Amino acid sequence: MTYQLTAPLLDACVLGIVEKEDAYGYTLTQKVRELVDISESTLYPVLRRLQKDECLVTYDAPYQGRNRRYYAITDYGRRRLAFYKEEWEKYKENIDKLLLDEGVQEEVKSEVEGKEEQSNE
Repeated sequence: MTYQLTAPLLDACVLGIVEKEDAYGYTLTQKVRELVDISESTLYPVLRRLQKDECLVTYDAPYQGRNRRYYAITDYGRRRLAFYKEEWEKYKENIDKLLLDEGVQEEVKSEVEGKEEQSNE
């Protein structure tokens, strides 16, 4: 993928996955990697940061004789995810306007012309 993920966007992706269901670390990384080109070594620090920020909690559960560490979203994590979703919608809308909507060029042109007229008065 050409576009790189920023830390907040990666946090939002992780929180979005864990919001649906608690996730084992490996499974979580695989779900993210299905959609985004990212290494496992990049994702584990994200999980630790989200845990430190109290967006995620962990718990261990037995699986085939071994313990697995699962990540679960907290109430604070849900609120942060809601914030990220709102911000994403605004961001996506603005980028879509720039890349897909020809009307934006006309808006910008008329704004520039309006400012030029005001400065000439």
